[in-house]
Amino acid sequence: MVNSNRFKDENKTLSHFYNEVWVACPICKKRATTTVDFDAKVARLSCLHCGHNKEMTTQITAAATVQMPAHQFFKVPLWLQAPFKNNLFLAYNLAHLLYLERYIGAGLREHKDRTHFTLLEKLPKFYHEAKNREALLKIIERLKKEND
Repeated sequence: MVNSNRFKDENKTLSHFYNEVWVACPICKKRATTTVDFDAKVARLSCLHCGHNKEMTTQITAAATVQMPAHQFFKVPLWLQAPFKNNLFLAYNLAHLLYLERYIGAGLREHKDRTHFTLLEKLPKFYHEAKNREALLKIIERLKKEND
């Protein structure tokens, strides 16, 4: 499953994936979507399965808004997650999952202009270790198939 492709770090931060996060619906437990629009200061949870919808503000005071992943406004669990040894593999949405897949599956990983704040630099160690590559790629493949 390891490919010979190069992965060039795009220096994305985790916040790149904050705006849309797949979650387990608090009502029916099927996949729902949380979104956040920081400019409009609103977060939404929507479930296409049961119709559950909720909206809330991201503004905590007149002068301050909170910027965090969309799902954290509603305190609901992530949809794309799987146990891995004594850890938890997770992704916020399909774009995040595919980004991790490209990184984990790459035979050569290039990092330039690191900032010490990128998503890849902040990942737990088990994401980086070659010994975990095949098992993590199997988890990613399973998550992708379950969400076709």
